[in-house]
Amino acid sequence: MDNLIAVDRLEARGHPNIRATHKSTLEITRDQTLTLRGDCIIAVAATKAAADLHPQLKQAIRSGERVTLLFIAEEPGLVETVTGRGHSALTLEDSKSIVVRRSSYVDSRTIAVNADKAAWNIDRKLVAYLKQPDATLKVYIVVHRGEFSLDFIRELHM
Repeated sequence: MDNLIAVDRLEARGHPNIRATHKSTLEITRDQTLTLRGDCIIAVAATKAAADLHPQLKQAIRSGERVTLLFIAEEPGLVETVTGRGHSALTLEDSKSIVVRRSSYVDSRTIAVNADKAAWNIDRKLVAYLKQPDATLKVYIVVHRGEFSLDFIRELHM
């Protein structure tokens, strides 16, 4: 686990209005509801926003290392990863949401930039599952060096 720098976890749930069609961002919000305009949102009712992340994780994100979000929907057995980079300009101060961007744009919600995926790229099976209001999603935010490995998470559960 030498490549693992920091990790935090949150949970969120689905909503019938989840579309996940935005081509440059992906968002998880603490809001309980969602309009059809929120096309970058993949989950609602999150237990954490950027401001709530563990201080060690925030420091690691600001170091510019790789940041991988691991999405786990246990009931249907779906797993998805999105990997970007941290950046020293990230404030991680937003109390409402977490955003990952394909671009290098930074604001208080952004936790990773230059990501390999946006909402549009999320597996459509996972998106269909997240359209169910009772859907639950576990999200691990992992800062690491080198390639991401599911072993990071397996080792945390042992």
